Amino acid sequence: MKTTKFQLAIVSVFLWIGFVCAISFMEAWLKFRAPGVTLPIGLGIGRMVFAALNMMEWLFAILIAANLVMSKNKITSFSNLAYFIPLLMLLLQTFWLLPSLDSRAEIYIQGQVPPASTLHYYYVGVEIIKVVCLSIFGIKLFTKS
Repeated sequence: MKTTKFQLAIVSVFLWIGFVCAISFMEAWLKFRAPGVTLPIGLGIGRMVFAALNMMEWLFAILIAANLVMSKNKITSFSNLAYFIPLLMLLLQTFWLLPSLDSRAEIYIQGQVPPASTLHYYYVGVEIIKVVCLSIFGIKLFTKS
């Protein structure tokens, strides 16, 4: 049986992918189909869930970085680009997309309607980029050992 020095990173990568797929691609739109869930209630739940997801994503990102450093792998190497792209996307979400979407949700929760926006499309695009890159990175981790 072959072992790997990237066990923590591999587990973190695939858990990260699972969290993003479960929340962003399934829970996000399903909650609005549940009986009795109004738009303000769904948005309130969504804000809490996506804040928690964001914290978990940072945890996974930190665990991956720690494993790469502890394994004496040159973390800034070109082969880790598939890790740094999701990290960049996570920064974009944390400091721009989530706060902007939060503000829009608050407007809806208060009974008003904000102007039309394409922010949700950007968010979904960023999630797709993260999942694709993390999948590539996770597979590369298996072959690096």
